[in-house]
Amino acid sequence: MSSVRLLFLGDIVGEPGRRAVRLLLEGLVFREAVDFVVANAENSAGGNGITAGIAGELFSYGVDVITTGDHVWDQKETASFLTTESRVLRPSNYPPEVPGSGAVVCNKPGLPPVAVLNLQGRTFMPPMENPFLRAQSEVARLRTATPVIFVDFHAEATSEKIAMGRMLDGLVSGVVGTHTHVQTADEQVFPGGTAYLSDAGFTGPHDSVLGRTVEPVLRRFLTGLPQRFEVAQGRILMQGALLDIDPATGRARSISRVSEALH
Repeated sequence: MSSVRLLFLGDIVGEPGRRAVRLLLEGLVFREAVDFVVANAENSAGGNGITAGIAGELFSYGVDVITTGDHVWDQKETASFLTTESRVLRPSNYPPEVPGSGAVVCNKPGLPPVAVLNLQGRTFMPPMENPFLRAQSEVARLRTATPVIFVDFHAEATSEKIAMGRMLDGLVSGVVGTHTHVQTADEQVFPGGTAYLSDAGFTGPHDSVLGRTVEPVLRRFLTGLPQRFEVAQGRILMQGALLDIDPATGRARSISRVSEALH
């Protein structure tokens, strides 16, 4: 085949985000001739974490691999189902004894093997093992199986994300950031052939504060008191990035932002 068309969906937030995937993904896959779909779903269960049932739901809509981040453990059942579902990843730079895996190599009919690696940053984030050191060892391992490697770097600081992309340039097909929920406009292919975007945005309600209803967030900022942050409902978008990858070399030919409205 001449190319691998990989679609990555930014953080799916709650039921509105899942609805967007259900109603929009199939059409986008058809129009853009998408071969492989990766989605960050760490906020898919009511805005906090992911469950086995929701993972199955997203797989049924056409998602091939699910990545996560710092909210991966918010649902009690997650630790148990991560031990059996290799297509749902937690950040690779957790200690080795933590349930689940941070990377997977998928063999989808008609495609070369596609590897997905999930990493979490440390700047302004919970303490973790060094994602740069883990990235080096994991990418070296994955490259023995395939040159087509996609990295979801779940991190807060733009500088940390760019540094990761620069370090992995020429070694992976793409590095796309998640976590901040605001789609950036810095999509590019680095000189070594690695596609990069600082943040894919999020899939869910955008008349909100990062997917949550506005008023409780404002009260929290105004008063400093704890608030219950409910998932918002208005102006639902499915956001992410589309990569075109040379299957022989793993080099990206292009990357473009995706932002589809649910009417």
